[in-house]
Amino acid sequence: MRVVTVGVGLLGDAIEAQAVGVHRVDWRPPMPGTETDLATLALDPLRAQADARAVQAVIDTTAVLVDVLPAAEALGLERGRFLHAGPPLTWERASGPMRGALMGAAVLEGLVEHPDDAPALFESGAATMEPCHHNDAVGPMAGVVAPSMWMFVLEDPATGRRTHCTLNEGLGKVLRYGAYSPEVLARLRWMGDVLGPLLQGAVRAVRDEQGPVDVTGVLTQMLQMGDEAHNRNRAGTLMLLRDLAPALVAGVERGSSAADVADVLRFVGGNDHFFLNLAMPACKLALDAARGTEGSAMVVAMARNGTDFGIQVAGTGDEWFTGPAQVADGLFLGDYGPDDANPDIGDSAITETAGIGGFAMATAPAIVRLVGGSVPDALATTRRMHEITLAEHTRWAVPVLDFQGTPTGIDVTRVCRTGVLPQINTGMAGRVAGTGQVGAGLVTPPAEVFPAALARLAELSRAREGRG
Repeated sequence: MRVVTVGVGLLGDAIEAQAVGVHRVDWRPPMPGTETDLATLALDPLRAQADARAVQAVIDTTAVLVDVLPAAEALGLERGRFLHAGPPLTWERASGPMRGALMGAAVLEGLVEHPDDAPALFESGAATMEPCHHNDAVGPMAGVVAPSMWMFVLEDPATGRRTHCTLNEGLGKVLRYGAYSPEVLARLRWMGDVLGPLLQGAVRAVRDEQGPVDVTGVLTQMLQMGDEAHNRNRAGTLMLLRDLAPALVAGVERGSSAADVADVLRFVGGNDHFFLNLAMPACKLALDAARGTEGSAMVVAMARNGTDFGIQVAGTGDEWFTGPAQVADGLFLGDYGPDDANPDIGDSAITETAGIGGFAMATAPAIVRLVGGSVPDALATTRRMHEITLAEHTRWAVPVLDFQGTPTGIDVTRVCRTGVLPQINTGMAGRVAGTGQVGAGLVTPPAEVFPAALARLAELSRAREGRG
């Protein structure tokens, strides 16, 4: 005799103690208050095909690196206009690391001489801030983009759509973690004066002579080389360097300084996170292909600004569904601890939204040394994310799981039905402006954002039914 049990394990444990076989069904009730909306969407005749179209659009999109440009040229950013990570935010509600990054960027742009003079600009409206996501861009951590900052430009060859991201500074005391000390600003100025122009020359030379760097192809390879493309990008960074190094060196013949080229090679090669700023816009490019798919409950963005965590859904336009950002659970640098950490921040959760990052932790078991947990936890996380996604990615495979595709296309209805929340691995910024990075760990969205999105989807479904 075997007994099937559902839900809590107490009954199953008691039966097993009596030497009876038990088949446990991992089931839990849906999130409270979602039952009616779940029923509405279950009966929506558009949803199944809409979700299938949305996730296929993501999988079919590829990204190539076509240029490196200052944000003023790439995005049309004017002096005094800044972009930031996450959903919309005002200066009054901005967290410490967000304020620190904006203060440092204001100095970088020459708007003020000292970071302490910058808050008045944002309080008065003389300087403005808006989300990267509203401008075909993404930004890690604070995600601050200033007009003079150089950006990677990625393109979908099939449609010509483009997305953008700044160049990666490295880890520790960097602007994106809210630091703005003189050495942070000196590094940013070097990136503007040397790194950006040299990368531009190399990217254009490779593009014109061999064809652009295939960022999606690099992502496919790095997932089979121990990276997950959010907090581990070592293989991806080295493959990028492989593709660009010959053109960088050849730039000496075109007048580049040999010392500058050596510095660029040293900087990129020593920054294991450099490729993150290509993975992110590649994921946004893919997910934006699904935006506006009427009837689809697939998430197309997860983003945090250090105060709020927001999601956007394919079938609800540009509307944000937000809740309070959470503090990650993980490992801390030096003497830092949980009290030093700011709530989660950054657009980098776009990687998880696309099916990599925390969703592909099984490809990168070494990541647990950075974010905490164990290797079995990493494998279990990837398996669990399949419960809330629509498909397996046909390009991005997990070798240790017999090359199963990564879980792709977060489904709002499945999250609400199972209570399983997306798993994100992330860096942690110091709560106080100017601190920088204090650790790395694991975090989930605030649960309430998914019932809110579900309610809006159900409202739109009922409206369509009424029109019919």
